[in-house]
Amino acid sequence: MRILVINPNTTASMTDKIRETAVAVAAPGTEIVALNPADGPVSIEGHYDEAFCLPGLLEETRKGVAAGADAVVIACFDDPGLEACREIVDVPVVGICEAAMAAASMVGHGFSVVSTLDRAIPIIEALALKYGFERHCRRVRAASIPVLALEEEGGAAAAKVREQVLAAIEEDRAEAVLLGCAGMTDLADALTRETGVPVIDGVAAAVKFAEALVGLGLKTCKRGAYAPPRVKSYSGALARHAPQPPLKAAE
Repeated sequence: MRILVINPNTTASMTDKIRETAVAVAAPGTEIVALNPADGPVSIEGHYDEAFCLPGLLEETRKGVAAGADAVVIACFDDPGLEACREIVDVPVVGICEAAMAAASMVGHGFSVVSTLDRAIPIIEALALKYGFERHCRRVRAASIPVLALEEEGGAAAAKVREQVLAAIEEDRAEAVLLGCAGMTDLADALTRETGVPVIDGVAAAVKFAEALVGLGLKTCKRGAYAPPRVKSYSGALARHAPQPPLKAAE
């Protein structure tokens, strides 16, 4: 089984952390291919960044499935381009926010999310509503740090995340805490051990869900919402992104 894990931003050090987590949780026999696009924002902090990460994300998804990936994980907690990627391939495509919320709903009675900046709060609240987990979500918190602060060795970012995790447990009565950024992936285990509460990293959750979906032989439905985009021309600089016939997993 091969799982393609895409960091939709262009920061290679974050991709390296994501790869380490994915490899650590993957089952024997699962190959992890982790990468990021060459073009796009260095971090994703809001709708504008999200919009400009999509061309690279879609291109890497298409290329990865053509090369034999059995599933795709989108390693950004905003789950950017999740539905679009599901349209262009038939393998399972898993977003780390959706996976983390699903996992949290199974191991605790109510969860909180700790993200980076305040601007992420309404985005994640909207995702909880979209995915049907709004009644499980106690609160979305922000550690008031930019995403790239998580890449600074010896910085204060990890301590600020920890502070909000502890507050979520005490003040929100959260029985699980979600780390709302793929750049936090290396913090989950230590925080779980310290608090005794499941602190869930979406990268790890998404990889395990992807393995399960592939193991069950499930594909993305190609009727209705995730039907392939209609083949047509695109103009100008976006011509190379024009919809092509759908890709299927390599036999």
